[in-house]
Amino acid sequence: MLLSEAPIFLRLTAVPLAGGVAAISLTQQAVAVGRVGSSATLSCQASAYVSYIHWYLHQEGTALKRILRLDMSRLYVERYGGLEVDKIDAKKGKESNSCELSVKKLQKSDEGVYYCSAWEAHSPAPLFGAGTLLRVTDKNPDEDTSPKPTIFLPSIAEVNLHKAGTYLSLLENFFPDVIEIDWKEQDGKTILTSQQGNTMKTKDTYMKYTWLTVSEESMGKEHKCIVKQEKNKRRFEQEILFPSINKGVVTVSPLSSPGDGGVDVYSPIVLVRESLQPRTSEMCETNRWLLLDPRQVQLVNTSAYYTYLLLVIKSMVYTVIIAICLLGRPELCDNGKSS
Repeated sequence: MLLSEAPIFLRLTAVPLAGGVAAISLTQQAVAVGRVGSSATLSCQASAYVSYIHWYLHQEGTALKRILRLDMSRLYVERYGGLEVDKIDAKKGKESNSCELSVKKLQKSDEGVYYCSAWEAHSPAPLFGAGTLLRVTDKNPDEDTSPKPTIFLPSIAEVNLHKAGTYLSLLENFFPDVIEIDWKEQDGKTILTSQQGNTMKTKDTYMKYTWLTVSEESMGKEHKCIVKQEKNKRRFEQEILFPSINKGVVTVSPLSSPGDGGVDVYSPIVLVRESLQPRTSEMCETNRWLLLDPRQVQLVNTSAYYTYLLLVIKSMVYTVIIAICLLGRPELCDNGKSS
């Protein structure tokens, strides 16, 4: 479940105190990833002192449930729902007015959105953080699971026919499934209107495609697709450069460097691109297939899947018929001939 799908009342992250005092807010990391059998630590930072920190769990298809309460002064932990200390625990964090929730012996069933909450006598309503999405994997959480992009550039046919071009980026092999995508001109600050497909699970990772359609005039400018992902308090940012139609070949080499505060900033990914000016009819035909409409891409993938499924079923039927013929029903195979 994505954090944006949380109930509206849980999106309240700050409430004003009586007498016009500054509001209290609760800050949580967006995503936490843990390995099966290990532990995951979820943090909650209050902007001011609170007496108690409560933790709630929301899983898809179930109601929100309280799982734990921590007394911030006496450090007493109260658990709910039959949970034991060897499964879930909490303590004060290293930072002032912070709390850390530990989920132990991780299983896939522990996945969900964990919300921290504060109930204060002077607060008009319970105060909730934005929630932390916990994902559990069989792989090493420190493994590089950032999106791996494949880009598709406008085809000659599309530009000539529609006087516009579509840049498409296919993002694959990323985990967890929460990413943010924005499109901008290379030197611009304005976020452009773009489209995104559904996030699809492929075994242990995810894939997603996004596309931007620009006018023929705008194709003379460079554009970029900005992909952001957060995992265990680390933020990854990736810029995917799409060259202008005036550039024949663009070369790119990936470069990463650690940023401040545990942020990894990725330099623009360099990709090779042929000029949109065709030199041969064969190149024109190749470029025409470089960029299909995203719905066509999804249709092709779906058609291939069902074709494969049909062939498997057909093979199974033939196997059953042959087995019957060989194991005791020869009359089915003698084509009506008498013995």
